[in-house]
Amino acid sequence: MNYRKMGSLPWEVSALGFGCMRLPTSGIIPLVNERTAIEIIRYGIDRGINYMDTAWMYHMGQSEKVLGRALAGGYREKVKLVTKLPMIFVRKTADFERYLDEQLARLQTEYLDIYLFHMLNQVNFDKMKKLELLAKMEKARDAGKLRHIGFSFHDTLPVFKQIIDFYPWEMAQIQYNYMDTGVQATTEGLQYAHAKGIAVVIMEPLKGGQLASPPAEAQAIIDQAPVKRTPVDWALQFLWNRPEVACVLSGMGSMKMVEENCSSAERSGIGSLTDEENKVIDTLAETYRQKIIVPCTSCHYCMPCPSGVNIPQNFALLNNKSFLRVGKFSGKIVQWMVSRNYRHLAKNSRQLAENKENGRASLCTKCNACVPKCPQKIAIPQELEKVAAVFEKGKKIASLQG
Repeated sequence: MNYRKMGSLPWEVSALGFGCMRLPTSGIIPLVNERTAIEIIRYGIDRGINYMDTAWMYHMGQSEKVLGRALAGGYREKVKLVTKLPMIFVRKTADFERYLDEQLARLQTEYLDIYLFHMLNQVNFDKMKKLELLAKMEKARDAGKLRHIGFSFHDTLPVFKQIIDFYPWEMAQIQYNYMDTGVQATTEGLQYAHAKGIAVVIMEPLKGGQLASPPAEAQAIIDQAPVKRTPVDWALQFLWNRPEVACVLSGMGSMKMVEENCSSAERSGIGSLTDEENKVIDTLAETYRQKIIVPCTSCHYCMPCPSGVNIPQNFALLNNKSFLRVGKFSGKIVQWMVSRNYRHLAKNSRQLAENKENGRASLCTKCNACVPKCPQKIAIPQELEKVAAVFEKGKKIASLQG
């Protein structure tokens, strides 16, 4: 494993961090497969990963509990442990202690290496100030319950700079990948935080898995590249090439993912990509931009939907249909399978009663409950109309691309 400087903090962090938002699941109601999750978490630590990231909301509260059990038997001492205060649930100042104490219990630990304000945007930043939650953070730090203070971010560059300048943060977690260099914190924000000595940790390096499954046009670029890499390796090496990046989080749900990502991290290095390789990444980014219709990362923050719509699944099916090769027999088969998967989603209240929270796009009532929850600022009801138009009314996918 390669290690990198963690901003101004007095320790080095593994290039690859273990994100616990997408642990392996099983069952009709997808619950964390605890045995497999613990196995792959410990394997990752044995391979040199020393940074573990989770949150209150991940896997409906299961993530912290499973991670706590995985870190028993001496593994806690091998890692830096990070979780987040769920800002969307905090209503009063006293909520801080309630959540922190419960999270420490779930994680079976006496302290956190870093505690983050989760999903800071303008609204949550204003709430943080109004409820004087930074004073609570500092008090908990002084009491030994946490060691460093940071935040995760989902908003625009001006808001990011406002937050950065407000407090001497030790760490910031941002969404960043070769598709998202100009959105949310942006490259400028990444550089801005780094210049202030703040450790920057990257989330969504594969844009919710979209960069791992390239459309045919992007795969052709990868196949013709001067260096042979998987789509995932291209995306990760883009990030590790940058000196501002301390650690890249990956939500790994299988042993294969952990093995491949650890191997990628072992080949990483600042400034290791050539000009020709950077041009390959630029071309990939432009190709993806022509294909991705809805920039959903499947974070599930929008769920549950009051109308039972499985919002991330509907968007994934639309993007998958956009990515697929047209014309070839194999492509037609896959297109049929994607459409079949949409047909399997519940289309009415009766089917929804049997298949809760797994409804199709046309069940959306435009209540807009999901919109303020979306980190990507997606106009979800309007985008769901596109899904229904393609899968239920025969609208051509090409009319939505580019």
